[in-house]
Amino acid sequence: MSTPVPRLALAGIGKAYPSVVANADIDLAVMPGEVHALLGENGAGKSTLMKIVYGVVQPDAGEIRWEGEPTVIATPADARRLGIGMVFQHFSLFETLTVAENVAIGLDEHASPRALAPRIVAVSHRYGLDVDPARPVYSLSVGERQRVEIVRALLGRPKLLILDEPTSVLTPQAAEALFVVLRQLSEEGVSILYISHKLEEIRALAARATVLRGGRVVATVDPRAESPAALARHMIGRELPPPVARAPHPVGPVRLAAAGLTLEPETPHGTRLEDVSFELRAGEILGIAGVSGNGQSELLAAISGERQAPSPAMLLLDGEPAGALGAGARRKHGLAYVPERRLGHATVPEMSLAENTLLTAHRRGLVQGGLVRRDAARQRAAETMKAFDVRAGGVNAAAESLSGGNLQKFVVGREVALAPKVLVVAQPTWGVDVGATAFIRAELVRLRDAGAAVLVVSEDLDELLEVSDRIAVLYRGRLTPPVDAAAHDAESIGLLMGGAHASA
Repeated sequence: MSTPVPRLALAGIGKAYPSVVANADIDLAVMPGEVHALLGENGAGKSTLMKIVYGVVQPDAGEIRWEGEPTVIATPADARRLGIGMVFQHFSLFETLTVAENVAIGLDEHASPRALAPRIVAVSHRYGLDVDPARPVYSLSVGERQRVEIVRALLGRPKLLILDEPTSVLTPQAAEALFVVLRQLSEEGVSILYISHKLEEIRALAARATVLRGGRVVATVDPRAESPAALARHMIGRELPPPVARAPHPVGPVRLAAAGLTLEPETPHGTRLEDVSFELRAGEILGIAGVSGNGQSELLAAISGERQAPSPAMLLLDGEPAGALGAGARRKHGLAYVPERRLGHATVPEMSLAENTLLTAHRRGLVQGGLVRRDAARQRAAETMKAFDVRAGGVNAAAESLSGGNLQKFVVGREVALAPKVLVVAQPTWGVDVGATAFIRAELVRLRDAGAAVLVVSEDLDELLEVSDRIAVLYRGRLTPPVDAAAHDAESIGLLMGGAHASA
């Protein structure tokens, strides 16, 4: 009986950049119909390796075999012709084009956006990844953009599908629906390379897992036979930090409040906020759950000052009307903000980490007499990198050169270092490895214990249940009354995210 030929085989793959070795002597084989997981810390080389497979990056050494034949994948078009589809962690969508136009560009077949629209709707409905083909991408939330990427990849009918953190912004119910799809694709012979930091997902889906550390393969295991703790040890080379200890903590005065906040969307495809009310006190974490596209972007813009409320009294900071204040004025009142989009919103991609530090910390002694103290900015950036274990080529490295997880650690660290009265953070650990996730969540709780008021907007229910004192759900622009996080589980909150309270 002949041995099956791997659909994809990598042998001795290496890739180095001036400041780092991304991949070194990597061997990897994926069989037809296999769900193969790729694990590793942020910066371990996973994304670089997958970009090599997809033709975005060329290896310095090694060989790629596709269905047994030596292959050079020079471009993503070459990869798609072979039958390789990829959903990136950092999306590759054109902001000003519609969903259908973006899908048309990403497919090699010659089909007009209008002709593709019914297929997009059919695939999105079938897989529970609803997207509107006519919507412009700039109006989509991060979660909705991810759905577009997944639908686009599935429309290419891939033989090998690479998914990079596909469930990071999905509810448990939606994630389970995606797992059903992936298992079905696997049964149909589609190979799947699955990158995730959620170890329980890996154990539920994958038959094999290759673990990278420092750009090298350190283990290939059957994740079903490994505990999450054992998988984490393979990834980070040490014991996983314990879960966040969130002891009861006395709360102080109301720091941030919304009072009947009603806000029209900026685009025809946005979500109207309707009568949103909540109070956030010093010394507590309020979590806001919800599926992407239910008004999170509008709420965050209204709180951060990127949009003004119709009435100043609809938003209060320390009891003072703040709805008419701009973002800078709110920061002067002690508000700090971590947006969900790291590149282009939280940071300027081409600017160095030291320069990006200036964006929000310039009031903290980094500018004097109208002159920038560059040495002080570099020192502050270095302190953030050390405190949050940000792995990059130094404080002069461009933001766009960092892996997604390392950039997120930098952005969170930059805002936490301001010691804010109020911290508003969206998707704090999206795409961040297990060790860094535990660290960031612990920092949020530490900030809360120091007396700050923390608002966490996330679609990761495990995250919200771990760090939050109270949780509310945003659904179609309306916010449910907050509930005690300790009295609920992911299933009950997930049902609310799907609109169970509205139907009731």
